Amino acid sequence: MKRLLVVISMLCLWTGTASALQVAGVNLSPVLQLHNRTLHLNGYGIRKKFFFKIYVGSLYSVDRLTSGEAALRDSGDKLIRMNFLYSRVEPEKIVEAFADGLRENSPAVAGTADARRFLGLFRNDFVRGDQVDLYLGGDGTVTASHNGRLLGVLHSVPLARAVLAIYLGQNPADDDLKAGMLGH
Repeated sequence: MKRLLVVISMLCLWTGTASALQVAGVNLSPVLQLHNRTLHLNGYGIRKKFFFKIYVGSLYSVDRLTSGEAALRDSGDKLIRMNFLYSRVEPEKIVEAFADGLRENSPAVAGTADARRFLGLFRNDFVRGDQVDLYLGGDGTVTASHNGRLLGVLHSVPLARAVLAIYLGQNPADDDLKAGMLGH
């Protein structure tokens, strides 16, 4: 009987925390429905630059991913979500960060027309409270949205992997964010 009560108590605790997770004032859903797929929160972290918290970055995936290599090999759908904490990030800074990440992790993709089109999607400031989603379909679909507004859709398997590598590649912009997105 005691064991049953312990199990019931743990289930109640687990279901209470499974509904929402709050990180730096941002609510992260444990599950998302996108393109008729169920994606689960794989992990999250805070992107920092010079002691400033820029955004909460979270990775959603179909399957559990625990290493960058496994994530880059995985053909399932993924979503990278950035919930901005910093007061204002200009589009030039975003494009520069993405371009650096592409060069550092996927030099063969960095100079391509697909990479230029991807970088061209980001033309507005990101401010505190904004949400930017990068959907990376297993079929090579790359969809970017800003506060639910579609910025663009591209189709390129190498580009989808290269965008993921910005966060989970050998030279990520933020090692702590990479570890967090992988659930460490």
